[in-house]
Amino acid sequence: MKFELLHTDTLSSARTGRITTDHGVINTPIFMPVGTVGSVKGVYHRDLKEDIKAEIILGNTYHLYLRPGLGILKEAGGLHKFEAWDRPILTDSGGFQIFSLTQIRKITEEGCMFHSHIDGSRHQFTPENNVDTQRVIGADIMMALDECCPGDADHAYASKSLKLTKGWLERYARRFAETEPLYGYSQTFFPIIQGCVYPDLRTEAAEHALKFADAGIAIGGLAVGEPTEKMYEMIELLNPVIPQDKARYLMGVGTPENILEAISRGVDMFDCVMPTRNGRNGMLFTWNGIMNMKNAKWADDFSELDPDGTSYVDHTYSKAYLHHLFIAGEMFAAMLASEHNLAFYLDLVRQARKHIEAGDFASWKNAAVKKISSRL
Repeated sequence: MKFELLHTDTLSSARTGRITTDHGVINTPIFMPVGTVGSVKGVYHRDLKEDIKAEIILGNTYHLYLRPGLGILKEAGGLHKFEAWDRPILTDSGGFQIFSLTQIRKITEEGCMFHSHIDGSRHQFTPENNVDTQRVIGADIMMALDECCPGDADHAYASKSLKLTKGWLERYARRFAETEPLYGYSQTFFPIIQGCVYPDLRTEAAEHALKFADAGIAIGGLAVGEPTEKMYEMIELLNPVIPQDKARYLMGVGTPENILEAISRGVDMFDCVMPTRNGRNGMLFTWNGIMNMKNAKWADDFSELDPDGTSYVDHTYSKAYLHHLFIAGEMFAAMLASEHNLAFYLDLVRQARKHIEAGDFASWKNAAVKKISSRL
């Protein structure tokens, strides 16, 4: 993988870049739709490519390891072939999923013991077998195994957690260097910067992680319960610490406002389940604000979903029609809303790139945030 810095904004830390992988080019800033178990829920790959214009999607090591399992994935020739996706894929290590399953896991220096949420069977991830697992899955970009520290952890816990993550990263990097890709194309991995909301720990984590970073690095452990302003504070802290020639990936974030604010603080890559999860529950993100499509106010509104949007959904279906589908319980409602929201998120980062290149990102961002975060 190669990252090239292309443009920088003069009034903020926003930047554009280009990531080149063996499965294609990714223009940054970029939003990556989440395809946890090998699909972006409710969305055709055709639509991901043609209408949403996704340049990269995610998979999750924890879920794919449990089902369909490594045997099936290896026999298929890796996740790209298994899910018929010929563009780049990034896989999370599963650390966050294990963190979220607090009742059925045990973390030690050796690794993490956990029980499957599917059948209760017992498993263990170590840095070494996590590398091996992601080699079998075959993502272009792999995430190092880490412990995702809770956002409200005290300094003592966060420090202990960071020590564990640092040790795991060293082992993960050794194993990565000892192994080779399985399917004839290259893979890279991103170390993950942890440290909760404590500046000294975040700086320590970054300085350590950068020893193992090739073309990119991830910022983890944010948007996990800490105040939003603390998240922004940690990103600002790390911006001058991370070299300009590294792609920066803010994991699991977030709202459209979060994304624009993080771009202004130097972040290049984002993922979040919000566009599809919230879409399935009737929430639409638009250039004019946020809509709850189950609200009766839309029942007789025959205007487009988002006149300023670029998805074909916006120009084909009305607010009244989508409201009707949700009230009727039609699965098509969730599909349309998911596609609309993903198209909006990809348009959001596309417009950000455009304004960074034009030199007016800061003023555009301030005006855009007010509109997109309002409730309609």
